[in-house]
Amino acid sequence: MMFAMLRTPLFFLLPAALLLAQVKPRASDPTPEAEEARLRATIAASPKLPLDPGELKLIPPRADWAVDMVSSTSSDGKGTIYLLQRGDKADPVLAVNREGKLLRSWGKGMFKIPHSIRVDPQGNVWTVDAASSMIYQFTPEGKKLLEISVGGQPEGRSEFRGTADLTFAPGGRIFVADGYGNARIIEYARDGKRVREWGKHGTGPGEFVVPHGITAGSDGILYVADRENGRIQRFDLDGHYKGEWTHLGKTFSITMTRQGELYIGTQPRNKPNGSPGWLVKVDPKTGKALGHVESNGHHSVEFASGDLFTGQRPDKVLWFRKR
Repeated sequence: MMFAMLRTPLFFLLPAALLLAQVKPRASDPTPEAEEARLRATIAASPKLPLDPGELKLIPPRADWAVDMVSSTSSDGKGTIYLLQRGDKADPVLAVNREGKLLRSWGKGMFKIPHSIRVDPQGNVWTVDAASSMIYQFTPEGKKLLEISVGGQPEGRSEFRGTADLTFAPGGRIFVADGYGNARIIEYARDGKRVREWGKHGTGPGEFVVPHGITAGSDGILYVADRENGRIQRFDLDGHYKGEWTHLGKTFSITMTRQGELYIGTQPRNKPNGSPGWLVKVDPKTGKALGHVESNGHHSVEFASGDLFTGQRPDKVLWFRKR
């Protein structure tokens, strides 16, 4: 595959709605209603996951403390849960325990639209911003270790014109879904230096309309939630296209757990964002739905001690407890 040059095509300067309108359906595409029916049948054919839905109740450390939309969740695998939230009555980055007690927080004034949070294999905390396109790496205590200015944001009417998600691969490789305005995947080295990028706006292989989530498997495969195209594309770590799954709906989040299990957050593509949907366990080899639970969370599901957490508008953290 030829990797894209570092430039912004003119059509990236158009508002997102106009970009979506320019994506012409393929003759082989089902109608939106047929696609929704197929998705619902796929989900219904999979078993209910052994998870009990509930809510992680956060304990306010003071009377004027409150969170707004929790756009993303992650964990260190040892019981600490990291939340990225958008309200101005609390810091953007929150570290809490399983009782909802705030352990520490940071990031005030550093974010425009906090979007995704991930914990790397060493326990460091990474965040991405969907407006400024800044990526930060922190220690678990909140000390900033690295910042990456992705740049190249197109002009447009929407504030959402930056990065959406990131993931980690062996050898310290970092992959970023630069999904708002741009339509590309960017690789960085562990020191923050850009290595390569690929992708452009469209519906073909290696093309995207809002690559919103990304995760890497131990098998050396990158899984990209190509949200508005209603598919998950797969690539090797050098950006070569390996196939796609088109039967799993409008996928917002995608996460490979430490145990090698693949989970997505999805909903019907013809419904407004935030509509009722599902968290789905997916076979990483075949794309088959292995199980589901109802949810309309936004981004980045992550397991901590076998449980699953995800943020839900306007201010909830959903907790799916393993039975």
